[in-house]
Amino acid sequence: MTVAVTGAAGYIGSHVAHLLREQGVHVLAVDDMSAGVGARIAELPLVELDLARDEAPGVLRAAFAQHQVRAVVHLAARKAVGESVEQPARYYHQNVAGLANLLTAMQQSGVDRLVFSSSAATYGMPDVAAVDEDLECRPINPYGETKLVGEWLVRAAARAHGLRAVSLRYFNVAGTARPELADVVRANLIPIVLGRAAEGLPVVVNGGDYPTPDGTCVRDYVHVADLADAHVRALEHLDRDERPHDVLNVGTGTGASVLEVVDALSAALGREVPVEVGPRRDGDPPALVASVERIRDVLGWQARRGLAEICESAVAAARARG
Repeated sequence: MTVAVTGAAGYIGSHVAHLLREQGVHVLAVDDMSAGVGARIAELPLVELDLARDEAPGVLRAAFAQHQVRAVVHLAARKAVGESVEQPARYYHQNVAGLANLLTAMQQSGVDRLVFSSSAATYGMPDVAAVDEDLECRPINPYGETKLVGEWLVRAAARAHGLRAVSLRYFNVAGTARPELADVVRANLIPIVLGRAAEGLPVVVNGGDYPTPDGTCVRDYVHVADLADAHVRALEHLDRDERPHDVLNVGTGTGASVLEVVDALSAALGREVPVEVGPRRDGDPPALVASVERIRDVLGWQARRGLAEICESAVAAARARG
């Protein structure tokens, strides 16, 4: 069986693709290479394609036939929250139209298994200690909206033509399984902290007066290697006759504050990273932590790595890159 991984040259996509290959699965990479790193997937066959373009279904049909694709892991999407607020039409076009084209090609090709990359951004700002999948979703930015619409679209395709699908709602993904696959874009907390530390600059924390133990935002950080394993388990799940749930959180069930992450990175670096507290960012919930009972029960999956290992792997990768 061949699994097509869209967004395969990205940070998460490359981890998923490499884990599948390690397990003997043939992988077809699909990526428009607008943000991906080619070296991450140099050994994989690549279809370089913007999924939102009109010709995408035809290109995908040909590729699926050529490589005998039987399942898809769909990660390709725009994902910067701030950018989505500034360019909502672009986000809906890329994330929703791209998924629609993919589903069209899958239906026309008889490819009936899909793991969809969703996000905890679908929940918005829930006022609960741990977020479970039955909570009403109220996204607060266009990025989160496109992921929720994507879930609806996947579910509609399952009803209409028998697609076997599961949507994984990621919480905060971090760390690396190997240095060459590391997150190098300074859009998430850990790369930002490491970049500032390398430049000898303090880390600016967005808000220190939240109703949390140390006043900074609390998030659920899941190691990208654990996340990749969840995708493999999800693909196996799609082979079962009984699939009672189609949406699963992927997290650890444990939160860490911004200051706790900085402290863990300081420990991994062997030196203190200075911190300055700045103003809050609009739309940041005080805490967002996953309830993980459902994914444990349905997939038999749970995170095996904690914050210390996440930070140690990120630091080791940064040092390997020089």
